[in-house]
Amino acid sequence: MFKIINILMSFLVIFFVFKVFSFYSSNKNISFKNYNRSNIDLILKEKIKDLPSLANDTSNIIEFNDSFDEEDNNYKKRSFWDLLNKK
Repeated sequence: MFKIINILMSFLVIFFVFKVFSFYSSNKNISFKNYNRSNIDLILKEKIKDLPSLANDTSNIIEFNDSFDEEDNNYKKRSFWDLLNKK
């Protein structure tokens, strides 16, 4: 029973690889890729001509946090290696 399943699965894997290879090496796919690569500027211009332009409404929204000038007085030294030395 397992031998039949193994043979069937092997056949399916080989069939899948063959179909993928035949698709990517087909003349139709190669010509389509070449057409897209040569006309990429035209394709992009056609796709973006109908995109709406949004107004910028983020002026004076983001403020820089400069709280680093005020140092924390409760700063404790981190001593990881001291923890390992204590018994």
